[in-house]
Amino acid sequence: MIVVRIETVTTGLDLAGVFANALLGGAVARRYGLDLFGFVVLGLVSGLGGGMIRDVLLQNGPPVALTNSAYIPTALCGAGLAFVLHISERDWDRVFTVLDAAALSLWATVGAQKAQAVGLGWLPAILLGTITAVGGGACRDLLLQRIPAVLGGNALYATVAVLVAAIQVLGTEFGSPLTGTVLGILAGAVLRVLAAWRGWNLPNAPDWQPRTFLGRLPRPVYRPRRRGPRPRPDDGGAR
Repeated sequence: MIVVRIETVTTGLDLAGVFANALLGGAVARRYGLDLFGFVVLGLVSGLGGGMIRDVLLQNGPPVALTNSAYIPTALCGAGLAFVLHISERDWDRVFTVLDAAALSLWATVGAQKAQAVGLGWLPAILLGTITAVGGGACRDLLLQRIPAVLGGNALYATVAVLVAAIQVLGTEFGSPLTGTVLGILAGAVLRVLAAWRGWNLPNAPDWQPRTFLGRLPRPVYRPRRRGPRPRPDDGGAR
């Protein structure tokens, strides 16, 4: 009974993440002024991309988005809702931040759960949880030819996914996966919203150029040899 309940919760969380990420994709499509087809494409990529990457890496049959009939309609509903909603850009920014926090936390827990369910260790589980959370958004950003949010330059993003997946793994290791799920989602959502509000981010690399021993050696200066007129072939003194 416990296994069935956990699987049901995992599927429900996965579908909630699909809907939230598809709605995020639709919000980005609205910001870029795309048409209905653009909403559909970004909604499907955002909503299903991370889960499909996870399922392909797990090699546990076809991706669940292609075998469960609820996934694609859920993603289309999220994109469609973003298409028909008429709210101000300021409100969209607020909704985007909250949805992003919720979706990131939901999928990080699901990815870690599914990795542990097939017998993977704690480190691969955290990795797959992070990939599940950020994969769809990264694919969406690449389609729009912009730097994926997971690579930095914004508030904490992938770091939150790592934390949520780690909390989920700890909960499962201590025999209480549902507790890990609840704590992970709450902690991730709160941290992501606070990071966006306060502008928390990871430090950038220092501005310096590495120099090696060979780089400090004086370089030889190349001076091209000056060539005189080419000698005429000897004709034996004949004039």
